[in-house]
Amino acid sequence: MRVLIIENDVELGKVLSEKLHAADYQCDIAENLGDAKYYLDIRNYDLVLLNWKQSGTVNISLVADIKKEAHKTSVIVISEDTHKESEIEALRSGADDFIRKPLDYDILLVRVEAKLRFGASNIIEIDELIINPEEEKIIYQGEEIELKGKPFEVLTHLAMHKDQIVSKEQLLDAIWEEPELVTPNVIEVAINQIRQKMDKPLDISTIETVRRRGYRFCFPKKIT
Repeated sequence: MRVLIIENDVELGKVLSEKLHAADYQCDIAENLGDAKYYLDIRNYDLVLLNWKQSGTVNISLVADIKKEAHKTSVIVISEDTHKESEIEALRSGADDFIRKPLDYDILLVRVEAKLRFGASNIIEIDELIINPEEEKIIYQGEEIELKGKPFEVLTHLAMHKDQIVSKEQLLDAIWEEPELVTPNVIEVAINQIRQKMDKPLDISTIETVRRRGYRFCFPKKIT
């Protein structure tokens, strides 16, 4: 599970990240709106922890953007604001939960777990193809397809960005923990495994190469 922490308090952001890492969540920290938008553009998040400093259109706009572009992503607002109007405003803008500071980290972790457990499903269904990221499972026409590890993650990321061109750099940054330590050819290897283990045996095409730009999820596109 991947979590984006949007928190301008550097120390609090680090503590939140450490607590979530200890609970086996992958985390990124954005200290400002620009960083937040950058991460949201390149990665898929199961949950966003958003610092809601005070009532304002920036908060509302950001939550709305997250829900519009990634409606399956849960948003938990954390705030110092004690006024009930802020909580109402946050929830009406699309936030899934509202937690006031100072934080009880045990309670926070339980509420994060609950939100991810009962939140919107991440299962992708396109025609007869089902991709279940949580169980790392692919089913096509009722039969399970054996595709695991990084090839599965590449396929899932592209499917979540259906009809968009995703570059090798974006795939590396979204999937690999330390993308700077691997070479771009690992993407080619993953794509090749998808085509060998899935596309060719099933006589379908799931990913197309867009020359000099990257890859695009194209299913359902029959091979002719």
